[in-house]
Amino acid sequence: METKLLEVFSQPYRHLLELELQTQIDLLNAPPIIKEAMHYSLKAGGKRIRPLLTFATIDAFRVNPITGLLAASAIEMIHTYSLIHDDLPSMDDDDLRRGKPTNHKIFGEAIAILAGDALLTYSFEVIGKIPDLSNDIKLKLILEMAKAAGAEGMVGGQVADMEGEGKSLSLKELEYIHIHKTGKLLKFSVIAGALIADANETQLDHLAEFAHHLGLAFQIQDDILDLEGNPELIGKPVGSDTENQKSTYPQLLTMKGAKKALEDEIKLAKESLFKTDLKTNLLIEILNLVASRDH
Repeated sequence: METKLLEVFSQPYRHLLELELQTQIDLLNAPPIIKEAMHYSLKAGGKRIRPLLTFATIDAFRVNPITGLLAASAIEMIHTYSLIHDDLPSMDDDDLRRGKPTNHKIFGEAIAILAGDALLTYSFEVIGKIPDLSNDIKLKLILEMAKAAGAEGMVGGQVADMEGEGKSLSLKELEYIHIHKTGKLLKFSVIAGALIADANETQLDHLAEFAHHLGLAFQIQDDILDLEGNPELIGKPVGSDTENQKSTYPQLLTMKGAKKALEDEIKLAKESLFKTDLKTNLLIEILNLVASRDH
C-alpha cells in the first residue's frame, strides 16, 4: 500500500504522465494501426514505478518534478516496448499482461513487434524534445538510456535470462540477469531525474548505488510474488517462472532466504540514500512500496 504522502505526490504526476503519453502518440504522423497498438500497451496501466522514480528523484533536489515529464514518458515507452516483446510467442509467450490480452493477441505478432520497435525509437526523440535542458544533459540522457536499454543493459539481461532457462544458475548468474534485465532501466529512471536536477558526481554515485539495490529488491519481490502472489492482482498465473524452468531467488535461497535477501537490499538502498543529504522521503516510500507490493 502506498503511504498517504506518496499517494498525494504520485496522483497528479501519474495523471500528467497518462496525458503526456497520449499526447506524444497523437503527435505521430504514422498509420493509425501502429499508433493504436502503441497506445494499447501504454495505457495498460501498472504502477508506473519508473516515472515515479524520476519525479521523486527530481523532487529530492527541491526542483519542480514536472521538468522530468518528457524523460519519464520516454522511460515508460522503453519499459512498455520491452513488455510487448517479452510477451511474444518467441519469448515468454504470454496471453495476459496486467489482466488484459497481450499486444500480439489483439494486433497480431507483426504489429506487436513493430509497436515495440516504434516505442523504443520514439523514446529517444522524446528525450531530444525536452525544452529548457542543455544539449549536454540531453546527450548524457540519451547515452545513459541507450546503455540501460541495449545489449549492456536490458537486452543483455533478457538474453541471459533466455539462455538460463532449464539450467541451475548460480546466485551470481541470477543477479547478473536481474541487474541488467530489470535493474538497469530502474537505475536510469533515478539517474535521469538526477541529471535533470543538476546533481553533482557524488550525488550521482550514491543515487546509482540506491538504484542498484532497489533493482535487486524489485526482482526478489517479483520472484516471491510468482510463488505467493494473488493471480488476480498480478494479472497472470502464479508459478510461471517454475513452469518456464527459470532460476529464482526462492529456488536458490529458499523462500525464507529470499525474504532475508529482500530485507538486506532494502537496508543497503536506504543507507545509500542517507549519504546523499537530499530530501529523499519520497524515494524511501517508493522503496518501501517495492518491498511490500502485492502485484
